Order: sequence, then structure tokens, then C-alpha cells
Amino acid sequence: MSSLYVVKMRASKRGRHISGAERITGAERIPATLGALAKRALGHELGTPDCVNLKVEAAGEILRIPELQVREERDFSTVEEGWRRVEEILRGAGIARIGEIRALFSQTYALRGAMLLDADSLARLEPDRERGVRATNMDCTAYCDPSAKNHFREALTLASKVLSAPGIVAEICVSDDPQYVTGYVAAKGTYFRIPKLKEKGDPSGGRIFLYKGRAEDVSATIDYLQKRAVIVESRPLAPCAGEGRMAQLESALGRAEAENLRRRVRVLPPDSAMVSFASNDYLGLAKDERVKAAAAQAALEYGAGAGASRLVAGGTLPVHAELERAIAGFKGAEDAILYSTGYMANLGAISALVGKGDVVFSDALNHASIIDGCRLSGAEVQVYVHNDMEDLARRLALCRGARRKLAVSDGVFSMDGDMLDLSRFLEICREHDAFSMVDEAHAVGVTGAGGHGLCEHFALAERPDLTMGTLSKALGSSGGYVAGRRQVVEYLRQFSRPFIFNTAPNPASAGGALAALRILEECPEIVAKLHGNTAAFIGALAPHLRPRCGGAPWPSAIIPVVVGDEARALEISANLEAAGMLAPAIRYPTVAKGAARLRFAISARHTREQLLAAAEALNALVTPAHL
Repeated sequence: MSSLYVVKMRASKRGRHISGAERITGAERIPATLGALAKRALGHELGTPDCVNLKVEAAGEILRIPELQVREERDFSTVEEGWRRVEEILRGAGIARIGEIRALFSQTYALRGAMLLDADSLARLEPDRERGVRATNMDCTAYCDPSAKNHFREALTLASKVLSAPGIVAEICVSDDPQYVTGYVAAKGTYFRIPKLKEKGDPSGGRIFLYKGRAEDVSATIDYLQKRAVIVESRPLAPCAGEGRMAQLESALGRAEAENLRRRVRVLPPDSAMVSFASNDYLGLAKDERVKAAAAQAALEYGAGAGASRLVAGGTLPVHAELERAIAGFKGAEDAILYSTGYMANLGAISALVGKGDVVFSDALNHASIIDGCRLSGAEVQVYVHNDMEDLARRLALCRGARRKLAVSDGVFSMDGDMLDLSRFLEICREHDAFSMVDEAHAVGVTGAGGHGLCEHFALAERPDLTMGTLSKALGSSGGYVAGRRQVVEYLRQFSRPFIFNTAPNPASAGGALAALRILEECPEIVAKLHGNTAAFIGALAPHLRPRCGGAPWPSAIIPVVVGDEARALEISANLEAAGMLAPAIRYPTVAKGAARLRFAISARHTREQLLAAAEALNALVTPAHL
């Protein structure tokens, strides 16, 4: 994977800080980024600086977090009205003594960083009280031009990182520019922009971070704020005034085109000679004659559609009930519930289990359906470092007062192909009385000798509280499910809106999935064929292209080749297609900007000749210099 770097600019005049900015970028963009940030420093409205410091540091592992929701507060006419709103927000986050916190802003102006306070005792926690704590090493996905300046977006990026830090429950910021009277409060996943927190001409201002947690964990929080490299996944801001609704859409499409991020729907004829490495049909069952015949028979018997939602009379057909029983048996679960898609299964399970007053803990690289389920639930969302079980444990320990806690992770990560440390994940959830949920969309039919998933792979008797899976990948059909304890599944039947209000899966999909599941149980040798194909493909790759798993066999059928640059990824994909191989370039927003890749999905239907030819072509197209 291409290395990323943090490029920082700090400018001062007669010892007073007047400008600062930073960007996270690839090595090839460092010169341009340095030039753009220097130009920004020299053109500051506060005057020409007499000192500009430019620094480049290796970013290390990048954590990607969602941007805070934005709420624009009404235009208060007085400072006191603004602070009363601050008090309401902070009290809602469990913070008292607002007047005393406000008084401390008389001391923040002299700090280079922020004041870090214990939210209950108001004890100062910064190791250096003259300097404060600086939130740094961050960027957001909204910027393409490194010289772009947007004070609101930069403040929102900083607040998003601060609120994601372990133990930080709120941030208050008052602009230190005498000409600006605005400020903000960040709490409970939201950025509240307050139009008036001081009088014009008042030079005071600064930042206060409010911490709730153990004293011995403060240093870890400070390390996160000052050292952890974070990219904030930006949300669209309000459109520019005066731009018509269709012009707004055209502008967005134009930007996507310019950034090599525009996708196009393509039709691949069924008789195409193209060898596809893009399909998630890992076992080749989508085209299996037995599966197709079962799907056709179900359609003939029950009709093209189910005709109603599951809880309406006639919506649940015998094939649905039979498939749910078969899934529960296959997964070693007490019960299972079907959804129309895997996406709906994640949305439905997460939004039913947690809501306002709860906390959901989500891996930084979870699938979009998990991310959207977390957002839609209304629960507080804590994003933990990818596959870092100790970070998950720390965050759970700091949320003891939550009504309900849910930890959710992909089992096999769809764009990276690596696997969850399931044993430790379950242990941590058990220790902290949190629901455990694992998305096995890319694990069922792939991991374990019989394709039963992660528990079989790790030989674990313990099961997650909820295991989500899909019928549309290794099982070659369409739909999704959640399997688990009987109480959990029954709870979803009563409270999961995508189950209650969505039309039941069509009979053909259910019939085809049921046949595929029976084939998988009766013919585990197709899983062994998939494992053999994956090993053969990886073995034929040049050493710099092989995925690494600490010496163990690669745990999935997903082989990522990360090239970083979007244009380069498109070029490699086009060259492969010209050679008769389909491996589309995966780009933002599926993966982060600057982390474009070719994603090879291996199937049991691939021949060894096809796999070796693809590896040979890839070896020629992607040299170590490209990575």
C-alpha cells in the first residue's frame, strides 16, 4: 500500500501564531502540497508571517472516522443566549458546572493547544499547562486542492477527531479572532455551531476538551489526539447559494469525473468470454444447474414475488420458513430471520437493537451497510481502530453508563480480505456485557473447512449474539439473514423495521438459496477447491503483491492490490480488461481517497490456467514502484 504522510504548516509573526493547516497525502503529492500550504501562509489576512514552518511526517496507520452531524443553531442576539444554549447541550451530555467551565476561557487564549479538563472535577489534565493539548495529524476527504481553505470544514474535522478520542465527551470552541464572535460545541456525535459566544473585538477564545474516564487512561487519550493519524469521511455541505438543483447535481458529477471517481454501470453479456475476478459468487453456485432449477421451481410454485411483508398474512411462504430453519442449523444457531438483502439485514438488526441512550462500537473498516445502520439507529457511535481489540476494550470500559452496548464488526473485511479476531472480540463483549454482532457476508461458504464461517475456522464453540450473512455471495442467490439466540431473533421480528415493513424475499431467491445451502452441506469439497484456488493465485503473485497474514494462510477469497492513485488503478484495470480479465478499480467512496485498488475475488469455478494468467498479467503491470 502507498505510504501516506502528514504535511503541516505553522506560520507566526513576532512570535504570535497566525495560521496553521495540515493535509494527509501520498508521497507523489508532497511537493505540491508543501507549495500550496506555504502560499496559504504567506497570504494570510493577519499579515505576512516572519516565520513559516513546514513539516512532513510519515502518517503511519490511518484511522478513518465519520464526520460529526452538523446542527446550525438559530442566530442568538446576545452572548448570554448563546451560552445558555451551550449549557443545554452540555447538560444533555451529562456535564454540569458550565459557568466554571466558561470562566476558564480567560486562560485558554495564551495556550498553543486546548485545555483538557476532567468533566466532573474540572481538574486540568494537560502535562504541559502552558502549551495545552493539540489535536493534530488529521485531514478530511472533502479536500482535493491542498490550498483550499474552509475554516468551518477544518473546525468540523478537528471536532470530529476530538470527539472520537477515548474518554472525550465534549469540546467547546470560541474563536480567538477579535472579528469573529462564533463558536461551537461538539457532543453526542453532533457539531453545534453557535453564532454568538462573545462580543466583537474581544480577543479571548480557545478550546476546552472535556474528559470522562480513568486517570490512568488520560495519556492514551492525549496520544490519540496528538499522534494518531485520522482521516474524517466528510459529508456533503449545503449547496452554494444561487446554484439551481440540477446544476448542483451536474457540479457534483463533474467533480467526480475530474477526480477519477465517477463510476459507470456496465452490462456483461452472459456469453462473454471475459474472465471475471469481480464477482462474489465464491463457490460458483449462482450458475449451478441445481440452484437454478430450485429457483425456477419456487417461482412456479409460489409466484414471481411474495406479495406482502412477512407479518402480513400470505407474506411468509413455506420456502421462507424452511430456509430460516436451514440457516439456523447451518450456523449452529437457535433461530434465524430473513431479510430482502444483506444491506437491509445490517440496517434492520443494528437499528432495532440500539437507539438513543445506547452506544454502538464499529470497526473503522466496516462495510457501508453497518456504518449506515449505526448512523440510522440514533445511538452514539464509537469507531475503534481497525481490528484493534484493545482499543475496542478501552472504549467499552469508558461507556459503562450506557443503557445498551453493541459491538459490530465484519468477519471478513470486504475490501481488505483480512479477518476479525473473533475469539478476543467475543471475550471483550462478554466482559463488558455488550451485544456481539459479526457480519459474515464474505465468510459463509469461504472460511472453515465446510464454509460454515469464522466459528468453524477458529474452532470456537461460542457464537456471537447475532451473525449476519448474505445469500447473494457464496450461496449464489439474493437476500440476507441474521442468525442467533432465539430471544434476539424474536426481538428483531417484533422491532426491526426493514423486516416488518419490507416485502418478503421473492420465492425464487429463497428456493435457490435453500438448494445452494444443501449443496454446501453435502459437498464441502467445493470449499476445498476454493481454498486451493486462492492459494494458487497468491502463490503465483510476485512477492510484493502477496497479501500478508503473519505467516498463516490468507483467510479469505479476497485479494487486494492497493495502488493508491485512482488514475493508476483505472489504467491497470483497463489493461487487464484488454487482456480478457475483469478486475474493476475500487475507488472512493468504497475505499478511502488515495487507497484505490484492484480487488480480486477468487471463485471455485476459476481454472488454474485462468488464475495463473491473471497473476502473470498483474505481476507485469504492478511493479514495486507502483505500491
